[in-house]
This record gives sequence, structure tokens and C-alpha cells, in this order.
Amino acid sequence: MSSAIVSPAPVVLPALPYQQTALQPVISATTLGFHYGKHHQGYVDNLNNLIVGTEFADLPLEKIVRATAGQSEHSAIFNNAAQAWNHGFYWHSLTPGGGGEPPAVLKRLMDSSFGSVASCKKELAAAAVGQFGSGWAWLVLESGKLRVTKTANANTPVAQGGKPLLTIDVWEHAYYLDYQNRRADHVVAVLDKLINWEFAMENLGR
Repeated sequence: MSSAIVSPAPVVLPALPYQQTALQPVISATTLGFHYGKHHQGYVDNLNNLIVGTEFADLPLEKIVRATAGQSEHSAIFNNAAQAWNHGFYWHSLTPGGGGEPPAVLKRLMDSSFGSVASCKKELAAAAVGQFGSGWAWLVLESGKLRVTKTANANTPVAQGGKPLLTIDVWEHAYYLDYQNRRADHVVAVLDKLINWEFAMENLGR
């Protein structure tokens, strides 16, 4: 993971990789302001309060996620740590002027894993739209092949030692101000105009 995503304790809110207006019209500055400045900041603040005086206080964010996954006594820490990590990863999964043709190496892997780029996007869209309630759709690398998966609430492939390449947030706060209940429209627009294939490509080599 890049240093822009994994922060040393105390956990800090990473800077957005673009201006708050940069994802318009797909994601409005208002949505991004609430999503980043309220929700993401809230997870970071809650996490820092929860880990004071614990064995997690000096761990980097990703290690907190891994260390608390599946531990019922640490569920509050996990939920806030995983959401802080997921959001940091999500901001980099989007880019102004995104979508389009993936880099050649990634495209070949998408072709071999899904049959085509279009089929990969179709599976990502189906996972994102089909996630019941809040959650995430992910493109992950598994045993040398790409796979699409989805997780509910704060869950993340990182908790199981997976290798995510990019993600789409389908919590309602990610889209409701702009799209109301039209999650599918939001997902299609993200995949067509914002998805950051270059970021996915970078994560292949990490």
C-alpha cells in the first residue's frame, strides 16, 4: 500500500488526491465534502479515541484492521479502522477523467480473467448494485487472476489478507445526495467516468 493510504498512529485523515470539485458532475462537491469531511473524518476520530491506551495505539492503520478482524471484543475498533482504510483506498480508486481503457497489462489480465474489459465492468457493477444494504464492491487479485467480490458494512478483503486493486463504495452516503435511490446510475457513471485503472495497475505490483 502507498504511504498516502496507510498512516502511522495516531491515525490521520489522508489528503484527497484531487480537489473537492474534481469528480463533478458524477460526484458533487457537496457529496464529497460530507463523505470525506464528515464520514471519513468521523471514522478516523472514533478510531483514535478507541485505541488510546490499547495494544493497537502504535500500529499503522492496516495492521489495526488485520489485528482486530473477527475479534468480537474489538468490533468497534475494527469497524472504524476498516472504514478509515476502505475510504482512503476508495479515494484513490477514483480519478478525474477516469474510466476508459485500462493499461495494457491490466487489460490482458482482465481479458484472461473475465473475457473482456466490458465483462469485468459488468461484474463490478453487478456486485456494487447487488450488495444488499451498505458495503463495497472490489476488484481483487487472487492466485494470479482477477476476481470481483463484495463486502458488507465495514468488511474488507484486507481483513482476510486479500489484495484489493480498487473499490466502489455503495454506502448510501456515497451517492444519495446526487442520485437518491438510483444506485445503479451512480455505479455506471463511476465505472465509465471516474474509475482509476492506473491505481489498480499500481496495486498489481505492490
